Amino acid sequence: MNIKQLTWQALLPDENSYHTILQTASELPAQQADIVQPRLQESLSLFSHPAAKRRFMLVKSDESECYLNTIAQLLPPEVKIRQKRTMGGEYHFDNHRFVFTPSDNGHFSAVQPFAVCDWIEPEQLFGQVYTHHQHVQLQPGIIHQVNGGFLIMSLRSLLAQPLMWLRLKQMVCAQRFDWLAHTEQHPLPFPVDSMPLNLRVIVVGDRLSLDEFMLSEPELSEEALYGEYEFDCQLEETEQLTVWCQFVNGLLKQNQLPPLSADGWYELLRQGMRFQEDKRTLPLDLTWLTTLLRDAATLLPADTITAEALRKIKDNRSWRHGYLADRGLDEILQGQVYIQTQGSAVGQINGLSVLQYPGHPEATGEPSRITCVAHIGDGEFVDVERKSELGGNIHAKGMMIMQAYLIAELKLEQPFPFSTSVVFEQSYGEVDGDSASLAELCALISALSWQPVDQQIAVTGSVDQFGFVQAIGGVNEKIEGFFRLCQARGLTGKQGVIIPASNERHLVLSDDVVEAVRQGEFHIWTAGHVSQAASHLMNMPYYEEDGNPSGEHLLAIIQDRIFLANNQDKPRNSWFSRWWK
Repeated sequence: MNIKQLTWQALLPDENSYHTILQTASELPAQQADIVQPRLQESLSLFSHPAAKRRFMLVKSDESECYLNTIAQLLPPEVKIRQKRTMGGEYHFDNHRFVFTPSDNGHFSAVQPFAVCDWIEPEQLFGQVYTHHQHVQLQPGIIHQVNGGFLIMSLRSLLAQPLMWLRLKQMVCAQRFDWLAHTEQHPLPFPVDSMPLNLRVIVVGDRLSLDEFMLSEPELSEEALYGEYEFDCQLEETEQLTVWCQFVNGLLKQNQLPPLSADGWYELLRQGMRFQEDKRTLPLDLTWLTTLLRDAATLLPADTITAEALRKIKDNRSWRHGYLADRGLDEILQGQVYIQTQGSAVGQINGLSVLQYPGHPEATGEPSRITCVAHIGDGEFVDVERKSELGGNIHAKGMMIMQAYLIAELKLEQPFPFSTSVVFEQSYGEVDGDSASLAELCALISALSWQPVDQQIAVTGSVDQFGFVQAIGGVNEKIEGFFRLCQARGLTGKQGVIIPASNERHLVLSDDVVEAVRQGEFHIWTAGHVSQAASHLMNMPYYEEDGNPSGEHLLAIIQDRIFLANNQDKPRNSWFSRWWK
């Protein structure tokens, strides 16, 4: 099967499929997050049911204020009605003791159905005991204000203050609030009666924080109800696009922003799919969506948010964050980092990497020169990155899979007589991931067959033990990184990138790449098997073909070289001599 070349239309979302909905999307009714979070809403409804016995719920989500408030919005409407029957009361001082008296409207009665706490100190949560000129006063805390309701808290606040968490857990489980001294140096001046407490706590954290919490609180975590804010929605049917547009309209209304124009909707759809790295997935990330829409509305004040405003925000962000990418490109253009984009070479290939710099908000795509040399030896495959302790475990796994595939593919009846060495040239940091294993395998095949690789083509993808090419991440950044280099040196019309066939759905590329593909100045191919990539890179069949009477193909050349190396004193008819006869 031949390699597939993509058209420029495959590099963008299909506008025609969404045209009808996007034209009238601004007229759709605004909806809150419940329309796109049915699972989380169901979990919250179950947790807040009057007959429910659970006191704690864990929600996987970002811990910023907007997400905590969104979780509060998803609580059922009847929560506020039940709040009228909450417990509370009043304290009065009698005989050197604070005595509690139940009451519906006392100073320590609930005043709100829920509270949202991004960060909270113990004094704010539990209240305080003030002493001034022998006058003692009790100050209610948030726990009193929402008694009978819900407390929505950031997990990082609890993990950073373990004593506060232990006290809160004990009180919630015992359903009694006890006044405690915050420090040993300042004990309570007088005894204070406890009071009934009916509180349900929703703890919100990311996956790593929740994992740490579950390890420290295994029994509570097993009993607690679990929910999850979903950061994307699958675009399998047009009805799902309608729901997403209603959700975006809700964000616009909530933030008092102007509506989107028809072309603005498509641009938002395109940038959202690029953000998700998937043309069948739309983002529900509140921070990303709100920031983008606010910036676009501020940049070009108008009655609507247009595609021009959204593009300008995107381009401006790329320029502001582009310093490191520009410096990396300059080093290649100045010859400080050697990357060849014309001609051909044996055992050398352009791989594609995504670099994540510490403290930098975005990943950057950049080509990497991968080389492989083969010589007579004992059959050892040397991973230089691993040997030098610069290769991660996933990269080492990819190398071993690649080697196992090639040995099995050659079907050797004799020992493998070559030793090979594979390395990322001019790489001085740790290399990890298996996305370069296809490029490394092609470089290895080139070195063993002594067939040159076209340097105008870069490669990315991982392989399995059967040679099938698997999807990788960061495909858009990788393609654009190699394109920028080729464009800076001058496009030849033969340059391009080979990516896994399963990554085609992830392509949402920049306008300059799309235009170059449209004009035939740059190409993107997809491969499902290493045989397609290797034969395209080396301009030679990978397997024996019916239309090739000479029998010349990459595997045959490698097998002949192995036979000759193992039997230097035994002549054998090679593919050339067989063809000559």
